Amino acid sequence: MLELESHVKLQHFVTVKELHDDQVRALIERAIYFKNGGAIPQFEQPVYVVNMFFENSTRTHCSFEMAERKLGLQIIPFDPAASSVKKGETLYDTLLSLNAIGVNLAIMRHQENEYYKKLIELEPMQKLAIGVVNAGDGSGQHPSQSLLDMMTIYEQFGTFKNIKVAIIGDLSNSRVARSNMQLLKKLGAQVFFAGPSYWYSKEFEEYGEYLEVDKLITQVDVVMLLRVQHERHTKETGFSAVQYHEQYGLTLERYGKMKKDAIIMHPGPINRGVEIASELVEAPKSRFVKQMQNGVYMRMAMLEAVIAGRHLGGL
Repeated sequence: MLELESHVKLQHFVTVKELHDDQVRALIERAIYFKNGGAIPQFEQPVYVVNMFFENSTRTHCSFEMAERKLGLQIIPFDPAASSVKKGETLYDTLLSLNAIGVNLAIMRHQENEYYKKLIELEPMQKLAIGVVNAGDGSGQHPSQSLLDMMTIYEQFGTFKNIKVAIIGDLSNSRVARSNMQLLKKLGAQVFFAGPSYWYSKEFEEYGEYLEVDKLITQVDVVMLLRVQHERHTKETGFSAVQYHEQYGLTLERYGKMKKDAIIMHPGPINRGVEIASELVEAPKSRFVKQMQNGVYMRMAMLEAVIAGRHLGGL
């Protein structure tokens, strides 16, 4: 097992870029500890949290809420469609109001890349006394998904060193791809990319090599599929789900060529018959369900890190 020298303490949790590898390992260890029935911290004072999802979400939203409930946090309901943001209120002023009534943490998903910079990189006299946890920003970062993915890989292989990971699909629009390539490289894994060339750009070259799917499928340890984000391709026409599946998807034939101990990962939601054959979603090599299970425990670890960093709950 990984050695945990001390709990991670953070003011905010908005990106994986600034995490050190020892912090990532500590978060993985803490999440595994929670998963194995480890004692949950008992806060001496209530911690109030609000979930602000300005983009649709099932897994991430419900996973965060489950993590919050397991930690005993007090959840304040928030509906973006019925909020003052619809009247033109800025995110800063919304958080200012929530903070004023006692909210300590804001879990936020937003369509704008790096929306959080406007909230946490302000002049000293304007800084909010509220912790921001990024649940996904545009096509930028997805810290919690990335960390639960790292946890899932570690549980499977016990190491990251020289583990070969293929990230396949809608690269240009994927916050999962960006977060994961950064952490995987930091932790010592070998990263490769595949998918339509028009969804690949030079920003990925720093992290790994771009190859054809069929050249990768037989040699990698992790086949990490990305959802085709139809909602971000509104200007594109002529997309064929059948053609995409044949050229870039995990077909039954490709599944049969995978290494014996290789695993399949997908952040969800899955487009069955596009990124992956429907029969393979719950196949023996698939870790799709385990990723979702791990997400609760990793988000518990992340929330605890911000609670500790901000000295909330009497910590």
